[in-house]
Amino acid sequence: MRELERYYRVLDLEPGASLEEVNQAYKDLAFIWHPDRIPLENQRLREKAQKKLQEINEAREKLRSLKTKHQIPHHSHHSHHSYNSYQPYQHHSPPPPPKKPQTKTTYQSPNPQSANSRSANHQSPNPRSTNSQSANYEPPKPNPDLSGKDFSHANLSNKDLSGRNLSYANLSGANLTDAFMHKVVLRGADLSEANLFRANLLLADLREANLRNTNLIGADLSGADLRGADLTGARVRSGDRLLVKLIGANLSGAIMPDGNVHG
Repeated sequence: MRELERYYRVLDLEPGASLEEVNQAYKDLAFIWHPDRIPLENQRLREKAQKKLQEINEAREKLRSLKTKHQIPHHSHHSHHSYNSYQPYQHHSPPPPPKKPQTKTTYQSPNPQSANSRSANHQSPNPRSTNSQSANYEPPKPNPDLSGKDFSHANLSNKDLSGRNLSYANLSGANLTDAFMHKVVLRGADLSEANLFRANLLLADLREANLRNTNLIGADLSGADLRGADLTGARVRSGDRLLVKLIGANLSGAIMPDGNVHG
């Protein structure tokens, strides 16, 4: 029984939590502790994260096995993704079926050298030629300067805002769940009561930003500049567990969630 309670404790759950709660807790913690989210040069923390990930995976497997045995006998364990063996984030998809060779009747030029050249090009496409065909295509370039814009209570979930200039923008109450905001500039921006659950804010500029009562659970603020930012009342913990990544973040002069100023 003590071992069972330990598995619940590893997933930060109360004993008797449902299978859905077990799976959700596992996904949240696996996201936070995945070694890919730690800089390569910090080997000590990467090893710690890998060990933590193994503990999380073991706890989830033991609890899932117990619950499916009594509740869902025919449920297959293959329907759940496992992080037991450390793997980088990637999406797997089956390779496309090989294309059948196409035959094409070509005009026979009187010049044998010219005909052979065309035939060779038809059978073995030159990669450089393929690249040259798409070289002229340029995707539309978004305007990176959004400084001072009003995005209050906007739904920006899963948006890619990396590198954008959002300094002094109004993002109060905005939904930025799972947003990708690598190197975004949010200096002086109003993010009060915004939802930044699992947002990627690596190397973001958040100097003097208003983060009062912001949900930062699962957010990655590694390397971010938070000098002078106001995090009063921000959600960063679940119980006694810190659930925000602040590796290498500059918190000099920042007002922490408990109201104390970081030294």
